[in-house]
Amino acid sequence: MNQEILFISDLHISLEKPEITRRFLSFLSDRAPKAAAVYILGDLFDAWIGDDDPTPPNNTIRKQLKQLTGSGTPVYLQQGNRDFLLGKQFSEDTGVTLIDEYAVIDLHGTPTLLTHGDLLCTDDLPYQAFRAQSHTPEWQQAVLSKPLLLRLLAARWYRVRSYFHKRKKSQDIMDVNQDTVVNTMRERHCLRLIHGHTHRPAIHNFKIDDQTAQRFVLAAWSKTAAEVLCWDSNGYRVEAL
Repeated sequence: MNQEILFISDLHISLEKPEITRRFLSFLSDRAPKAAAVYILGDLFDAWIGDDDPTPPNNTIRKQLKQLTGSGTPVYLQQGNRDFLLGKQFSEDTGVTLIDEYAVIDLHGTPTLLTHGDLLCTDDLPYQAFRAQSHTPEWQQAVLSKPLLLRLLAARWYRVRSYFHKRKKSQDIMDVNQDTVVNTMRERHCLRLIHGHTHRPAIHNFKIDDQTAQRFVLAAWSKTAAEVLCWDSNGYRVEAL
């Protein structure tokens, strides 16, 4: 029985990125069925304005995910900073299990913390303030109650605004805060962390209370490249698609 677990994040699927959509659909039909489970750690979509949005390629993605989960491969999904409005209806339509913003799993005998990564970027105070506000039920209900067209226009405006805001910020502010990483892992009794968000794929080794710890940063997918972190009983490897 295959015990391989796959981790991906930051695909940022949208109508404007057909290459990434095709690569993800191929992953779902050819690579993912060979795994014991698939974890998507946030920002599957570049923007998600509600589970009622039929804008391409959303329905195609839904159907392919449903086919994968229906065949017996469990898929777990964390919301990212771009698709945090993914909700119950999406989960029902696809068979995907939504997991908490911090989730601890037993990864072949080792407690492993999973998160999208934006919560670890605590130096970016304006973003953290927006995140706290936008994750309240009241804020989300106010947004989701708006007409679909208005939400589509707002999402486009926010993406442009986000692009220019990022250009003004230093790279260090947009990266994780190491003290936050250590405290978060210590609180959850984990010495291994896997996350995305920063688009800085790497494996970081450090110490927590004199014990060796590791932080795995997943790669963002692009038009020309995509990576999967694969884990089995023999350890891990990074696989290029």
